[in-house]
Amino acid sequence: MTAYDLAIIGLGYVGMPLAKEATAAGLRVIGFEVDPGKIAALNAGRSYIDDLTDADLEHMLAGGFTATGDESVLADSRTIVICVPTPLDEDHRPDLSAVEGATGTVARNLRAGSLVVLESTTWPGTTDEVARPILEEGSGLTAGTDFHLAFSPERIDPGNPKYGLRNTPKVVGGYTSACKDRAVGFYSQFIEQVVPVSGTREAEMAKLLENTYRHVNIALVNEMAIFCDELGVDLWESIEAAATKPFGFQKFLPGPGVGGHCIPVDPSYLSYTVRKLGYPFRFVELAQEINERMPSYVVARVQRLLNRHRKPVNGSKVLLLGVTYKPDIADERETPALPVARALRELGADLVFTDPYVKDWRVDGVQVPREEDLAKGVVEADVTLLLQQHAAFDLSIIEDQGKLVLDTRGVLAEGERVERL
Repeated sequence: MTAYDLAIIGLGYVGMPLAKEATAAGLRVIGFEVDPGKIAALNAGRSYIDDLTDADLEHMLAGGFTATGDESVLADSRTIVICVPTPLDEDHRPDLSAVEGATGTVARNLRAGSLVVLESTTWPGTTDEVARPILEEGSGLTAGTDFHLAFSPERIDPGNPKYGLRNTPKVVGGYTSACKDRAVGFYSQFIEQVVPVSGTREAEMAKLLENTYRHVNIALVNEMAIFCDELGVDLWESIEAAATKPFGFQKFLPGPGVGGHCIPVDPSYLSYTVRKLGYPFRFVELAQEINERMPSYVVARVQRLLNRHRKPVNGSKVLLLGVTYKPDIADERETPALPVARALRELGADLVFTDPYVKDWRVDGVQVPREEDLAKGVVEADVTLLLQQHAAFDLSIIEDQGKLVLDTRGVLAEGERVERL
């Protein structure tokens, strides 16, 4: 009998919720991680994941979970799930180095009869064209014959109080029909609804479709926000009015840019795939252009707001409220606050930030001063820029005491001193 039911490679925001649910279901779970700091923290009961409390981690450890840097544990695992990052490189092309490295590690330790699942978001064909050859060449085993291979895209939404791993439907595609059945059986042990599809490419495409859909619709309302301002139209009110339609419309809101791993990154994986066919994916590339423009537009609006009150950006104190990419979490990945801050600093602004979830924040390696007291920060700032609507923020303080305020999230009441994006 194998020592572990599940080995997870990559103990981040995807791997740890998976470990939590599998452990709670009674599976014997081991986590493999290359970062010694993360291994030490997890084994000591200290969580670094928003959706995993220290108490959750203590329950997992009591249930037998442990983290290790010893790859030999993979040879003793019935199922191995790869949950490593898939970022973009400097040229905005997919960077699969972590996937290739993790797959190579699996290959060195792969035993016949095992199930290998890739959960990392990637372009259609990766499981078959990248992961499978590495696994087969490194192990001497054949996928679909000696071991099972599948792809199941992660659908983790950090900070979502309603949907977690257990109650979010899980899409699964196998290299063969038998691979699919094996993966469906595995996930069904701790996920309420598993959605099988005919192959790994369909599962890979499903993830990219989900996020490209959001990317394009966010770009739509972001572009509308720009011209509605010039037309004198309250887009926020128009969106709420349109959202009363009970069919055919889903509400998306404008903002200072898109953040997190999924929206800024995943559509580029799809665009990359289409470009290999010889033509551009124009919808995605246009959406990317619009959404990447938003931080510059926000800075231009700050300039305009200050200018109307005879103040230059140079030397003005700008308070940035909320520097994470989502409300009520500490995740800063791809946050639009970064390019906004960078541009304001280049114009000579004196930056300060307030965020209950971020204690230390740097822009290009330079620390930005943190203001603990929201009221003090708002009163002292020449302009307050609301970038993220954390529930901990008292909006009335911002509305009542801010000298000038630009609200990029549409949550403040507009007035003489408060403008919405």
